[in-house]
Amino acid sequence: MADVQTQNASGTVYDLFAGLESTDHEQIVFCQDNHTGLKAIIAIHNTVLGPGLGGTRMWTYAHEKDAIRDAMRLSRGMTYKASVAGLNLGGAKAVIIGDPSKHKSEALMRKFGRFVENLSGKYITAEDVGTTTRDMEYVKMETDHVVGLPESMGGGGDPSPVTAYGTYMGMKASAKAAWGNDSLEGKAVAVMGVGKVGMHLLELLHKEGARLYVSDINESNLKAAGHYGAIPVSGDDMIDLDVDIFAPCALGAILNTDTISRLKCQIVAGAANNQLEDETVHGDMIKSRGIYYAPDFVINAGGLINVYSEYTGYVRERAMAQTENIYNTILDIYNLAAEKHINTQLAAIQLAEKRIHDMMRVHSTY
Repeated sequence: MADVQTQNASGTVYDLFAGLESTDHEQIVFCQDNHTGLKAIIAIHNTVLGPGLGGTRMWTYAHEKDAIRDAMRLSRGMTYKASVAGLNLGGAKAVIIGDPSKHKSEALMRKFGRFVENLSGKYITAEDVGTTTRDMEYVKMETDHVVGLPESMGGGGDPSPVTAYGTYMGMKASAKAAWGNDSLEGKAVAVMGVGKVGMHLLELLHKEGARLYVSDINESNLKAAGHYGAIPVSGDDMIDLDVDIFAPCALGAILNTDTISRLKCQIVAGAANNQLEDETVHGDMIKSRGIYYAPDFVINAGGLINVYSEYTGYVRERAMAQTENIYNTILDIYNLAAEKHINTQLAAIQLAEKRIHDMMRVHSTY
């Protein structure tokens, strides 16, 4: 991605429009409020298939340009995620700059909700890293363009179990492609990041009899993972483990020139977003190593599927059935990649873009 640029206080200029042109983003919205301390960015990538839906991440960014870049990269991933999953949604994402443990408040979240409301339905928000269903309740007080609400309010509740289930199904499909059998019994799986999604994934893998290794920056998460017989490993050492499957379930860019060269697994299949530091360079690199890589925006689409079901009228069984189909989609991507002699990330993007282009033609008449 080209450098995302703005004017900062010191006079340094960052070329924002070059970033927009290189990624085909439709709109970037900057949200600021002195009273609540809100500083947020809403990135809307593509709305050909429908309104842009994507969660709101709250994070402490070292620089504002990092927050813009994160929003843009994540929103692009949401476009592809919705398209490949067959949803009538576009891609968008929001980030709030700040420490959620210190700076988040009812007033801040409700003010953010006002900015979402002002987009008149072009953007639909939900929870993400650093935000909760309770935060979405506050947003809901100011706008109807929010999903990921608790069941008591007619929503689907926490989407992380559905995200984990989709990741699990994608992992099984990868096993089928790699070994001809989708059983994970006895397979060694290294799960990097055991937050909400990672913990639910551990439960599913434990039930199938997988051998589990885990890492996390939160000691309480590691302690909880022990319930599933998981062996704790320091974060950097996870890359060097001799395992069958490596499952990145924390933050992105974990697959880079250094880490890919160190992997000793046959499959990479995890729930983290934007796992490839450079999707072309590192997508090709992981392919050259003969490792099966399940593209992140495909395998982790369960959460989006769950909140989309909420958007259209929540039915849990429908959401789970559609999430289960991630298994077939992952197999289709492996087959397409093999047929075209391309990496799986590129195959997934081509699959997503084909649906978007097809729908552009459908929508070309009034």
